[in-house]
Amino acid sequence: MMKGIKKWRLFALMATLLVFLAGCGREEISTLIPAGEVAQDQFNLLILSSIIMLFVIIVVSIIFVLAIVKFRRSKMGEDMIPEQVEGSARLEFLWTAVPIVLLLILAVPTVYSTFDLADVSTMDVQAEDGTSSNLTVNVTAKLYWWEFEYPEQGIVTSQELVVPTDERVYFNLISADIKHSFWIPSIGGKLDVNPENVNTFYLTFDQQSSELEDGVFYGKCAELCGPSHALMDFKVKSVDREEFDQWVTAMQSEEPAAVEGDLALQGEELFGADGLSCIACHATSGVGEGNIMQGPNMATFGDRNRVAGYLEHNEENLKNWIADPQEYKPGNLMPAAASLNNGEELTEQELDALAAYLMGLTVEE
Repeated sequence: MMKGIKKWRLFALMATLLVFLAGCGREEISTLIPAGEVAQDQFNLLILSSIIMLFVIIVVSIIFVLAIVKFRRSKMGEDMIPEQVEGSARLEFLWTAVPIVLLLILAVPTVYSTFDLADVSTMDVQAEDGTSSNLTVNVTAKLYWWEFEYPEQGIVTSQELVVPTDERVYFNLISADIKHSFWIPSIGGKLDVNPENVNTFYLTFDQQSSELEDGVFYGKCAELCGPSHALMDFKVKSVDREEFDQWVTAMQSEEPAAVEGDLALQGEELFGADGLSCIACHATSGVGEGNIMQGPNMATFGDRNRVAGYLEHNEENLKNWIADPQEYKPGNLMPAAASLNNGEELTEQELDALAAYLMGLTVEE
């Protein structure tokens, strides 16, 4: 008896926790706190479908409980035979019509939203001067990082997407290796990123990310893609149009950000030295085309929110990542520093210099 009571207590505790934890969420990563038009439309569909399912559950549960209470054997007796309703036209109509109505209530807005959210017909609309009226970003997924190319602006960045608020932003999605999935939970549902074809959709950003606790929205890969799939994150900075234009202008400078200090200058030399030759895989200017460099563009590294997409953005984590990237993101394609340095580990001084240089690469004031 006591064992049964303990089980019910555990069940009650878990049910209570489920109710309270269902309300937990952070603005920058929760699908239940929409921050864009697309996310809001999808959230409304979620609420509608939940209401319909809850209605069905409540009705079925009420009928079930009434049947148990009203027609139990101890009350009605052993010989009681319920009224036979087989062939009742009224009941047949009722339990056929009600599900059809419920399905229509759910299907009509779902189908409408599906086609509406997939409509990218205005993506190539041009202004009078021949430039695109809408911002388009070419997204390339790679093991295990993201590249963002702004073809109209002629710039490229990595790991942090910068977009204007209160307007549609169109995305061309493709993978450089295997299948991934592009997802910004607070802004809209995920879309597959395939190596064979380009998938296109749009999102809107209604809230400036500076209002959030971490100053960014969180994006993720939502398709299992290897041992570091869970670490394939990116961040999104949503700013007003004026600030976005200023960012674009700063990125369009063909010269990398000027470094300051002897240590950072030493790091710049190491970055381009023949031994390490980091510059062979990583660009340090935002100007260019996507899919040219093998590694992430470093032009805005000092402005980023995280190291390697998920580590706290500080020099210690950066040095650890440079020294042994496989320890922090197994399966990634960045070689260990020792393999590029004639088999010798980088000294603490060299790691400090590289970290100082990379942290100084910034375009934001």
